[in-house]
Amino acid sequence: MEEAEKELERRSKFLSNLIQKKKATDQQNLHQQLNIRVKASDMSTVLQNKAFKCAKDHLDSMSPGNGIKIDSKRLALALKKEFDASYGPAWHCIVGSSFGSYVTHSLGGFLYFSINKVYVLLFKTTVDPMPMDHHR
Repeated sequence: MEEAEKELERRSKFLSNLIQKKKATDQQNLHQQLNIRVKASDMSTVLQNKAFKCAKDHLDSMSPGNGIKIDSKRLALALKKEFDASYGPAWHCIVGSSFGSYVTHSLGGFLYFSINKVYVLLFKTTVDPMPMDHHR
């Protein structure tokens, strides 16, 4: 019986490893397909993929082929609104081709990536309720 359990555990580890490799390959393929380079991340792949898709969709609608110049503010607002609506407040987004930053973010809420030649910094902070101030 112990041999069977060891064999099951070995197979389980093998399959788990195979699944992880497949997910990593799929993620790499998505990055290449969308021309994405992740510069830094503390975010789940599910949220990352949502950010990539949202950014790509908005960039496609603003592409020079459509005669529309890329509007960094519009893209930042779209990503912020999407993430606020889907994952709660307080998301912040900076978009551009050249900027510096130093931010504090909530755990699991940070992504810095480029798509084509546009750089996107998306991060979440915590919102603490303001104490009630009673004026007399």
